[in-house]
Amino acid sequence: MGIKVVLCSGRPLAGVKPYLEAIGIQGDNQYAITYNGSVVSSVSGRTLVALGLSNKTYRAIDQYAQAHHLPYNVLDENSQIYTSNRDVNWVTVVQARENLAGIYVRTPDELPTDFTIVKAVFVGEAAALDQQEPGVKARFGNDFYVVRAAANFLEIMNPDANKGSGLKNLAENLGLAPENIMAFGDEQNDIPMFDYAGTAVAMGNGSEAAKAHADYITASNDDDGIAKALDQLVFAQH
Repeated sequence: MGIKVVLCSGRPLAGVKPYLEAIGIQGDNQYAITYNGSVVSSVSGRTLVALGLSNKTYRAIDQYAQAHHLPYNVLDENSQIYTSNRDVNWVTVVQARENLAGIYVRTPDELPTDFTIVKAVFVGEAAALDQQEPGVKARFGNDFYVVRAAANFLEIMNPDANKGSGLKNLAENLGLAPENIMAFGDEQNDIPMFDYAGTAVAMGNGSEAAKAHADYITASNDDDGIAKALDQLVFAQH
């Protein structure tokens, strides 16, 4: 039908490649939005947009994490995960497995002085992040994009990066207007994307914050919610 299917994820490209392959999205004219909108690229790896964080910012995040005993990790442009936590948090381990990546346990001083990152992720139990979130936003929120991407993830990114800006950058590159776009999502990091897309569809198991920004609410991800919405909103219209 000539409709592009674009995966838009907080994960790096390596972390979405198994899904791209499973649904047959390949080639240099198909695209993915990764790192929560920080990177827009073709699925073959050709970069359209890349927004990252400096070594100075990386060091400031590391210092904050150490001072507040807050587990964290950072991701570079090659989908690799780094942390200075000697006791690596279980969420970081799960992240690495999902992203098909190793974990490099390094302090900032053990890395090159020009080492830069795409994003940083404070991780841990939801209750602990609930307590830490106000402080993180007070420290970094004025200068960076800080978002609770999921219960176990509190992320810091370039101030110009979010799923909405990533989608906008890709749409403009492809000559598409917001009314040509339908977005599916379930969490707070999907809200900027919902606000840009002409049609926003929240999953039935999504957060209340995401649902509040949606045009439609479909069934849960375990109940074929995307397929049901496509049947009603796309296929039934053709």
